[in-house]
Amino acid sequence: MLGPHLLLAAALALGGLLPAAGAARAESALRLAMPTRFGVVPASTYDKQGRRVGDATLAVEKLDDGNVRMFAQSGFDGAERNVVSAVLVPTDDGALQLVEQSSRSFDGTGSPLGTLTVDHLAAIGRCEPPAGNGKKTKTVELSDEDRVANIPVNLLFLPLARGQRETVEFELLLCSSGPRVVKARAEVGRRVRTEDGLRDIVEIHYEMDFGPFLSRLAKPFVPKVAVWFDPHTPDGWLAHRMPLFAKGPTVMVVRTGVAPDALDPESD
Repeated sequence: MLGPHLLLAAALALGGLLPAAGAARAESALRLAMPTRFGVVPASTYDKQGRRVGDATLAVEKLDDGNVRMFAQSGFDGAERNVVSAVLVPTDDGALQLVEQSSRSFDGTGSPLGTLTVDHLAAIGRCEPPAGNGKKTKTVELSDEDRVANIPVNLLFLPLARGQRETVEFELLLCSSGPRVVKARAEVGRRVRTEDGLRDIVEIHYEMDFGPFLSRLAKPFVPKVAVWFDPHTPDGWLAHRMPLFAKGPTVMVVRTGVAPDALDPESD
């Protein structure tokens, strides 16, 4: 998750574009570290009042062709939910580069709200409405070396959690009010140790940049987004808080075995 969303989703480095063996050249300028652990991470979804409202899952798998796929789903049981995925290719320097990202949202009745897609090879962002609603798919061109990272924030922010960087600058594709790419900036909000002394917790915040004037106007209405890590564990991710989709409910997705109150004691 996990949107603007997950969730989801490592050590970040910048550089020239590097082709993966047997794959087309990717155009993302972001580099993410190869995960040290693959598999499924079980989690739960909590509402703003801290009540558990549904299951959640984050999975990272290595495909037969050597590429890496991320998948995450979260939401309310039988109601609003979000399903995201991303495919990354290995580079010659041992990092990962994004090839495609996808996010599908569903309303309280289970009806699809549309699909957000980022095709890094074609340098196209796509906002596709639900079938049969009469609206057309809209697209936006990405920059030659784009930095769009809607999905793998669990990988993207790990260098911040580990103290390897002070800030991470990236981009987000938004479908509300028409497709557009906006700049975003992430930094550490706080570092704490749990009361039992067994876990270090790093809280990462990020904000979107709509320009000096609009950013000031929008700030009171923008949900407080955060991602939590334990930098001393292999995959790092503990939880994240963000809207399930544009104008959707804000939820907290928490790894099984982690207490939400330990991450955000001031939550409602």
